Amino acid sequence: MSTYTQILYQIVFSTKNRERTLTKDRRDELFRYIWGLMKNQRCHLYRINGVEDHLHLITHIHPSVSLANLVKDIKLSSSQHIIKNGLFKNFDGWQEGYGAFTYSIKEKDRLIEYVKNQEEHHKIITFKEEFIQLLEEHGIEFDEKYLF
Repeated sequence: MSTYTQILYQIVFSTKNRERTLTKDRRDELFRYIWGLMKNQRCHLYRINGVEDHLHLITHIHPSVSLANLVKDIKLSSSQHIIKNGLFKNFDGWQEGYGAFTYSIKEKDRLIEYVKNQEEHHKIITFKEEFIQLLEEHGIEFDEKYLF
């Protein structure tokens, strides 16, 4: 029998120290690069977007790929790409850790729209507030002093 999965992830991670280094004018190049990484891992990336200090990815991960290894590969490879190509001035890498949240496929369109509208969304709410909301929405216990 073949393997069938449909696990929709929202993956969120930030720049090191939440530095606001991901300038709008170069983000599309970073997004295309990450899109290619995901495709090479046989993952389906529905949407990627972000603002100056963090990224959101909506994706289905191939069953042979572990979430932790995928995020590690994205962060390491994209950091090297950013630095090698001078994409973002003062970029010093990604934060340790990440958030990964699962959703029903029925939530896909809503999530895509949410990620698509990150710039508007962050005129109203900070990344910290957003991340805490995600943790609470998914029932994840946390100590705020370890978040930021």
